[in-house]
Amino acid sequence: MENGKIREIRTLYKNPHLNFYHMDALTDSGREFDYFFASRNDEDHIKAKTGVIRAEGVVIYALLKEDPGKIVLIRQYRYPVGDYLYELPAGLIDADETPEKAAVREMREETGMRLSVCEDIDGMWKKPLYMAQGMSDEACSAVFGYAEGAMSRNLAEDTESITVTVADRKEVRRILRTEQVSLRMAYLMMIFLNADPSDPFAFLRENRD
Repeated sequence: MENGKIREIRTLYKNPHLNFYHMDALTDSGREFDYFFASRNDEDHIKAKTGVIRAEGVVIYALLKEDPGKIVLIRQYRYPVGDYLYELPAGLIDADETPEKAAVREMREETGMRLSVCEDIDGMWKKPLYMAQGMSDEACSAVFGYAEGAMSRNLAEDTESITVTVADRKEVRRILRTEQVSLRMAYLMMIFLNADPSDPFAFLRENRD
């Protein structure tokens, strides 16, 4: 590999949803060691080979349009941890979708609500960010906007055990203190708790170069 830290990558297991790879890796001193990682990408498109950082997923920061002091959350059963976690609505990006289009679709599927995306924002809030870089090359983009309409699970997949809720700042603080929460949600809730209630998306426009 070009960076001198990877000698070879081999596929160990293929799956429609997740692949498992073995890497012949090199330490700074040049010693070889085994490294294993998972990816949603096939061997030709893993980021260690392509160097292209593309988002596989999207997370949705959606304020209630009729009351921007509240945010849409979900409580979802996560099989790897055997428990329910509070999260933000999220999902995978289809091959023909932008993160924004995926967010609108996922919001509808997971919550039944309509999402109006904030378009005029600083690009740093849109860039793909790595999720669990010690074990996967998966990246995710955040999409911000307003949600409206009735909550519904009529379009949900039966493999997803999800409860939709709307939380104000007091409830968000309770959730962060007492409930199981994904790290991605926790950090975005720090923004929610400190945003200006009169202009809750002002932070998306600040500090532009």
